[in-house]
Parts: sequence; C-alpha cells; structure tokens
Amino acid sequence: MWTGISAVAVAGLLLAEFIVRMSMGPRPELDDSGALVTFMDRSARQTLNIILIDTILMACLIVFLACFRQLITHKRRDLQWIADLAFGAGLVFVAVTLVGDALEGGAALDTYGMTPDPSAIRALTEAHMLMFGTVACVLLSLVSAASAYMTIASGALPRWTGVVAWVVAGLNVIAVPTMYGGTSDASFASAGGVGVAIFATFPWIAWVIAVGIVTIRERIRTRLG
Repeated sequence: MWTGISAVAVAGLLLAEFIVRMSMGPRPELDDSGALVTFMDRSARQTLNIILIDTILMACLIVFLACFRQLITHKRRDLQWIADLAFGAGLVFVAVTLVGDALEGGAALDTYGMTPDPSAIRALTEAHMLMFGTVACVLLSLVSAASAYMTIASGALPRWTGVVAWVVAGLNVIAVPTMYGGTSDASFASAGGVGVAIFATFPWIAWVIAVGIVTIRERIRTRLG
C-alpha cells in the first residue's frame, strides 16, 4: 500500500511544483546579466518554494523505491541483485537531484540581502541544468531498465508496466546528448530544458504514478475478495 501512497504523494507534489514553476515565467538568457539578476531577484521566493517541494518529493520517491524493491523481492527472491541495482541507482538519482536543487537554491539566496552576482548565478544555474539533464537521464535510464526487467520477470505487476519502463529507459538514453544543446531556455533540446522534462523526467514520474495506482487497485481488489 505504501508503494501507492508514496506514488500519489509524488503526483500531488509534482503538480504543486509545476504550478509554482509556471508562475515564475520564462528565464532570460544566461548571458543577459541584467535580466538574469532581475529574474532571480523577482523569483527567488518561488525558487526556494520549489526546492522545498522537490525535497519532500524526493523523500516520497525514496519510500517508493524501497517499497517497489520489496514488492519485487517478495515475489522473486532471486531478483534481489537487480532490485538492489534499481534501488541504488534511484537513490543516486535522488542525491543528484538534491544537489542540483541546492545549486539552484544558492542562486536564489544570492539575491537575499546581498548585491546579486550575475556570474555566480549563471554558474550555479548551468551546473543545476547539467545535473537535472544529462546526469539525471543516465541514472533514470538505469533505474527504468532494471525496473522493466524485474517487473516482467517477476510478474509482480501487469506486464504493460514493464514495457512502459523499457520505453522510459529508451527516452532517457535519447535525452542524454542534450548536454551539448546549450543553455537557452527557448531551445527545446537545451541542457536541462523543456525537452529533458517532457521526454525523460516526466515519463519516469508518470511511470512511478502508474505503478502506484496499479498497486492501490490490486490492494483494494484483494481486500474485496
């Protein structure tokens, strides 16, 4: 049941994060120092709110990953090694995301009670984009591929959830080269840009939510007999 509860919590937190992110508006180009400082100064509080939401979201993901591993190993103990692989890679993804959040938070804090430094904001933003983009995609492709294999092999969940996980793994691999796409927020294929969110991060979160809903339905069906 905790698999489903944590996944539903992820869905709610993701929606809240999206709403706050949209309220900030588009980020200016990183080489436009004046506009960048103005944007960060105006959106610093929203940025910190997003980081707080994302931190709680990552905590829920840790619960999901632990429960998902238990779900698989309860059905097939011989899949313990690959369940540990998925869990470990998932934890590293969470850690990388939190470091990226800290970098973005550092850029926001640079405007609190200080004269903003555009070069510092730019460097922190670029590092955050790389961690959110290529680095996260590599880790999510490993988590998704391992999850797909053990889902289908164990039969603990409907086969389609494993197939979807394979698709998610492929999409994340495709998104890895975005690190060469520059930093423009207007570019679909930029590092850590919209393309990464739509074709890599969001599909994996959608898979997590789908697995959570499936486990809740199965639990309800079992209780009803």
